[in-house]
Amino acid sequence: MAGPGSQRRASRGASALLAAVLLYAALGDVVRSEQQIPLSVVKLWASAFGGEIKSIAAKYSGSQLLQKKYKEYEKDVAIEEIDGLQLVKKLAKNMEEMFHKKAEAVRRLVEAAEEAHLKHEFDADLQYEYFNAVLINERDKDGNFLELGKEFILAPNDHFNNLPVNISLSDVQVPTNMYNKDPAIVNGVYWSESLNKVFVDNFDRDPSLIWQYFGSAKGFFRQYPGIKWEPDENGVIAFDCRNRKWYIQAATSPKDVVILVDVSGSMKGLRLTIAKQTVSSILDTLGDDDFFNIIAYNEELHYVEPCLNGTLVQADRTNKEHFREHLDKLFAKGIGMLDIALNEAFNILSDFNHTGQGSICSQAIMLITDGAVDTYDTIFAKYNWPDRKVRIFTYLIGREAAFADNLKWMACANKGFFTQISTLADVQENVMEYLHVLSRPKVIDQEHDVVWTEAYIDSTLPQAQKLADDQGLVLMTTVAMPVFSKQNETRSKGILLGVVGTDVPVKELLKTIPKYKLGIHGYAFAITNNGYILTHPELRPLYEEGKKRRKPDYSSVDLSEVEWEDRDDVLRNAMVNRKTGKFSMEVKKTVDKGKRVLVMTNDYYYTDIKGTPFSLGVALSRGHGKYFFRGNVTIEEGLHDLEHPDVSLADEWSYCNTDLHPEHRHLSQLEAIKLYLKGKEPLLQCDKELIQEVLFDAVVSAPIEAYWTSLALNKSENSDKGVEVAFLGTRTGLSRINLFVGAEQLTNQDFLKAGDKENIFNADHFPLWYRRAAEQIPGSFVYSIPFSTGTVNKSNVVTASTSIQLLDERKSPVVAAVGIQMKLEFFQRKFWTASRQCASLDGKCSISCDDETVNCYLIDNNGFILVSEDYTQTGDFFGEVEGAVMNKLLTMGSFKRITLYDYQAMCRANKESSGGARGLLDPYNAFLSAVRCIMTELVLFLVEFNLCSWWHSDMTAKAQKLKQTLEPCDTEYPAFVSERTIKETTGNIACEDCSKSFVIQQIPSSNLFMVVVDSSCLCESVAPITMAPIEIRYNESLKCERLKAQKIRRRPESCHGFHPEENARECGGALSLQAEAVLLLLPLLLMLFSR
Repeated sequence: MAGPGSQRRASRGASALLAAVLLYAALGDVVRSEQQIPLSVVKLWASAFGGEIKSIAAKYSGSQLLQKKYKEYEKDVAIEEIDGLQLVKKLAKNMEEMFHKKAEAVRRLVEAAEEAHLKHEFDADLQYEYFNAVLINERDKDGNFLELGKEFILAPNDHFNNLPVNISLSDVQVPTNMYNKDPAIVNGVYWSESLNKVFVDNFDRDPSLIWQYFGSAKGFFRQYPGIKWEPDENGVIAFDCRNRKWYIQAATSPKDVVILVDVSGSMKGLRLTIAKQTVSSILDTLGDDDFFNIIAYNEELHYVEPCLNGTLVQADRTNKEHFREHLDKLFAKGIGMLDIALNEAFNILSDFNHTGQGSICSQAIMLITDGAVDTYDTIFAKYNWPDRKVRIFTYLIGREAAFADNLKWMACANKGFFTQISTLADVQENVMEYLHVLSRPKVIDQEHDVVWTEAYIDSTLPQAQKLADDQGLVLMTTVAMPVFSKQNETRSKGILLGVVGTDVPVKELLKTIPKYKLGIHGYAFAITNNGYILTHPELRPLYEEGKKRRKPDYSSVDLSEVEWEDRDDVLRNAMVNRKTGKFSMEVKKTVDKGKRVLVMTNDYYYTDIKGTPFSLGVALSRGHGKYFFRGNVTIEEGLHDLEHPDVSLADEWSYCNTDLHPEHRHLSQLEAIKLYLKGKEPLLQCDKELIQEVLFDAVVSAPIEAYWTSLALNKSENSDKGVEVAFLGTRTGLSRINLFVGAEQLTNQDFLKAGDKENIFNADHFPLWYRRAAEQIPGSFVYSIPFSTGTVNKSNVVTASTSIQLLDERKSPVVAAVGIQMKLEFFQRKFWTASRQCASLDGKCSISCDDETVNCYLIDNNGFILVSEDYTQTGDFFGEVEGAVMNKLLTMGSFKRITLYDYQAMCRANKESSGGARGLLDPYNAFLSAVRCIMTELVLFLVEFNLCSWWHSDMTAKAQKLKQTLEPCDTEYPAFVSERTIKETTGNIACEDCSKSFVIQQIPSSNLFMVVVDSSCLCESVAPITMAPIEIRYNESLKCERLKAQKIRRRPESCHGFHPEENARECGGALSLQAEAVLLLLPLLLMLFSR
């Protein structure tokens, strides 16, 4: 289209024309591209499309009918503001009662176990056929049951996720590296059989209980209900209950630990490898309430992490992994100066204790060496005697016993323990010994402290392995208590028998939370005494959707990493300190797979959950999220309308507690409500208030079913079947769905199904279409294309939804949302039809979207393309296609960029991959390597490790190469939101050799914008704007500061560091390989030589 100046040039003389031509040549494409896109025409198109598409959305959704029906009940409805503080206190009380029931079940197990052990006399010759969890139901080649593998009846049970279990009996798992007929194990299994009746009784009292268990200090694990355990592909079961967090937390008190590792020249070869494995095993026994550091020594001190010189750090997963990576850098040389190392260790413990930051409970020095030339009694006299507040645990690496006496004396003189580690296979058992020593004061005090773990997934358990493929891994917390020997003759020895516990799935906590009272965007969350998340809708423990892999640090995600807008940790610190109160801030909540953002103000209410280390918080969004209304209809009316076939309820909401009685577990929530209202199930416990509101919503929304049916039956309507689904949801989790096409004809088969988590009511949030509609202006629709999980969006549908409000004001609660899903092709056809209209009387349009000189787009309020002439651009971010225009829109304020942070991200990183010592930290590889070394000695009678080390070299000398892995990281990424007050904008962009014009016009009653862009000016000098996340990289000094940073935490309330009656003479000795262990190795030896 010619610019306005062309007419003036036509009337001039030859000289003027020549001047114009010269000027045109000088300016090049600039003049040619000064195409002005008429705003009035674009406005016409936008109005025509907006009217057409809203008419379709309103008609097929029935939004006006539903709004009218709620208005009719307006006078009978009571609106009230939610009292957030009262609400959070009530929820905390409910959780307290639920947790108390679990703790009481565990306490009954403790009492039964201690009583059974008290009555039992140890019999070294005891023969007892127990149910071994690995061997049950296994037969030999003749069809006879294997020893310890008798018939064990297993049946699928819906309460245990339909896994085959035995709810009458428990069975026993013994780690692969232990002899399952060891007298200590057989005696322990025998007396602990008495727990069976308590397991069953607990389950009868509280049918919501799931797995109950006893982890023995001897290593066996008794689990109820009984279940079959399967070895891994190597024939190994790596699970050892004693290195589980619930066991360690219950058995010991919090501790500050300094680990000293000898790296003198004599530690070369396999000795250093064993030392590293010993350090790693010690780290496995440390939890979030413990603090540690590792110092390597020869003639000098070498902090494994130099940044942490002279201090201790919390033993969270991130810190422990950081130190493990640095262990690989240790190498042996020089002379070992243990006196320097001991002085440093004592000074660190003393100084750190005075800061008040550590555990302020037990303190220990772990010494890992191949010998000591002195007893260093002058150092102990200076720092540790007579109180002996710091325990010394010594680990002698190697078979030489020349220096064993000195190391044992150090341990015995300082209330510690001495052990000798000759092979990698010895490491774990010997490291565990120190836990029994630290548990002595607690045992002598007979203090059965109840402990609760952070949220975790134990994928080594058989139930987790069998569920992982179908349902994903289950996040849980464990309540545990220690079991003590009460026999008088062993009192001063403080013998720990083991730990009992039961699991509480996090989803059980969510069932106690009435989602309907939290509003559309509201949610509840809980954290531990360390500030780690127990439950929060933003916690993402898994990655690589479909593969269900755990993130390495999923169990130690801090509240500040999801509520990151609270830069000063005001909310976090108040909750950690168990305070009750309120806090407010503006938040940016991402939805739709993190691609969209909702900006709102949240009010947070918080209090502690008594009897636990947890604190509970509730977030309510300002505006409609702070209001609740009560309707009133008769039970008869409501029941009648609940019977409609199109009605469903949120499966993850707790309308009735169907877990309490086995006969109710098969019921859906809707079935349970109907039985409850009809009085047919008096034992059913239901939320009367919620059910009353469900009945109200069922009655008010009932007419829409007939309305949808009439539309579906009218053949003249929807003849091209462009609209496929109509749906509604109410604040009580009630849904209605109507199909305008056959189920097999649906373009999006997954929509509103159980797997479509973002678009259905669940325990964490309302559906996405409901949440987005609530933030739109009442009466308008929000349109979007669903994002696929892959990198390329291939969606072929458009979803439209609108909210239903009770009153025409901000304080009115949103009572429901309705919407439709239509074919993308149908939606786009309506757009192109509207864009061909023009207002000229002669029918000749000055511009059309069919013109090659313009590109027409339809984008939403977050900048995503719904319609483009290039179909492949559908679903793309507009800034990636038209970077110059998007940049101009940001500059002009039509759109704004919002910076978001993800502290749970996974980034690709290149890591060195080798089969070195790091690989040996895998228990199976370590054990296999140990077998090789033992065979070397048995065959060639070697006393030293040289040949062992050579044979072991095939595991350590593999070529190192870079391997791309996914590692935890922090990222920053943008989201974009349109400015609501700007309805239309025109603009020109000065490019390198042309000027690019564009018009953006809002589509009425929607979240959409039509954008018409001059296509003749490419403006390639402006880079596309992407939404790709950028990894936040920290320089070395900042990394160091982050390591040193200690967030506020609350220590466990109990501490049992010492006891005057403790028998410190039980302080260990050198261990020899027992005959049973040799027999245990034989199957592995056969496997080794068959490789």
